[in-house]
Amino acid sequence: MRTPLLALAALAASASLAAAQPAPPESQVQALARTWDHVNYELQGQAKAAQAAALAAQADALARQYPGRAEPLVWKAIALSTEAGAKGGLGALSLAKQAKATLEQAEKINPNALGDGSVYTSLGSLYYQVPGFPVGFGDKDKARTYLRKALAANPNGLDPNYFYGDFLYHQGQYAEAEKALQKALAAPARPGREVSDRGRRAEVTSLLAEVRAKGG
Repeated sequence: MRTPLLALAALAASASLAAAQPAPPESQVQALARTWDHVNYELQGQAKAAQAAALAAQADALARQYPGRAEPLVWKAIALSTEAGAKGGLGALSLAKQAKATLEQAEKINPNALGDGSVYTSLGSLYYQVPGFPVGFGDKDKARTYLRKALAANPNGLDPNYFYGDFLYHQGQYAEAEKALQKALAAPARPGREVSDRGRRAEVTSLLAEVRAKGG
């Protein structure tokens, strides 16, 4: 049976589009994730800040190699946020602004990049951790909106439930925070992300103890 001409044209167009916007090899994206796991959970102080900056540059290079793909941009933003947290001070705000702009760029390309709600989780966490106007861009309402979007995309995920629990804790909503954190502890393991899983679960356990102390 002959393939209709229109179908051939569609296949050709699809092939051309795929060639124009190739996906970063999965191994390269996974390498960014594993490097971040090491930087965030196994380094401290200046070493952490320096390696986070190097990771952001690496992710930026990958984003330039694969324009139109969101995955490297997400990791660039996460690395910038990590660098901001390690540095602190006024320099941290500039890095946070860069991270926000990078995430907004990724959101326009593919809000579901990485398939785990990372774009929304990262934006939400920035909005509640950064000071509000006139110092920064912090916004509790936007934080809640983005974190709920992250949970809609990945309802059983470790990171979205942790950050939502942390947000609720800082809003004094202790009962709701405890529920989110308990759900975080019950999250399935992520193959290849053992370092991150172990570190994040430790953060969840520590925060859960604080929540229970505050909530009585």
